Amino acid sequence: QVQLVESGGGTMTAGGSLRLSCAASGIKYAIAAMGWYRQAPGKERELVARIVIDKSTTYADSVKGRFTISRNSAQNKVFLQMNSLNAEDTATYYCNFVLWGGREVWGQGTLVTVST
Repeated sequence: QVQLVESGGGTMTAGGSLRLSCAASGIKYAIAAMGWYRQAPGKERELVARIVIDKSTTYADSVKGRFTISRNSAQNKVFLQMNSLNAEDTATYYCNFVLWGGREVWGQGTLVTVST
């Protein structure tokens, strides 16, 4: 069974940085894409950043220039470096893997709180 486990969330003051990590276990198929989504209270889940098999990346406009997604394909890990955090970044962050064939796997989420 494929499982994703996020870590690195917590509370940070505005302007600070956090680094999220996501480790996968039980992967038996190639991974087409790895990504991070977030959901703030009362809002829909939104894509934050994604990195695909050819290493191209996509970012939400709200995080461009502040967040960087990276991966360690050999270890099935994906990371999100978050700099210059602001209150609007407060949310639960979810790791997402898309496997070849289209199956998606989600982590349980890690809470990021930015205090002002």
